[in-house]
Amino acid sequence: MSKVAVIYWSGTGNTEEMAQSVKAGAEKAGAAVDLFEVESFPAEKFGEYDGFLFGCPAMGDEVLEEGSYEPFFASVEDKLSGIPVGLFGSYGWGGGAWMEEWAERTRGDGAKLVGDGLAVENSPSDEDLANCEALGQSLVAAL
Repeated sequence: MSKVAVIYWSGTGNTEEMAQSVKAGAEKAGAAVDLFEVESFPAEKFGEYDGFLFGCPAMGDEVLEEGSYEPFFASVEDKLSGIPVGLFGSYGWGGGAWMEEWAERTRGDGAKLVGDGLAVENSPSDEDLANCEALGQSLVAAL
């Protein structure tokens, strides 16, 4: 059975809600899935996972959350080559440029990016949550 980690940061609860749906989709596709807030992910366990779903909302000038998520993501980038990865998050302003930049960065790391990143404006709708489940399923299909 494939093992997937969903690692997210959420300030308002929107990205957390998305993380729950991404997890549900990956589980429906047959993977064993662990859900972590970024601060609680044990870095020494990185190698135990076959794929990753990373979630972070747009912050500031459309960047990843800088206190914990950006340092975490920077610390794992050199381990992503050849690994299936999905990206998701919410935003409340701008046009989602942070997700485009994050996706390009992740491709540059050599990851097998599933889709182009799922960006949801504000609180996720039922359709958005269904898209989150589909992202989780797509990641498992890429393993």
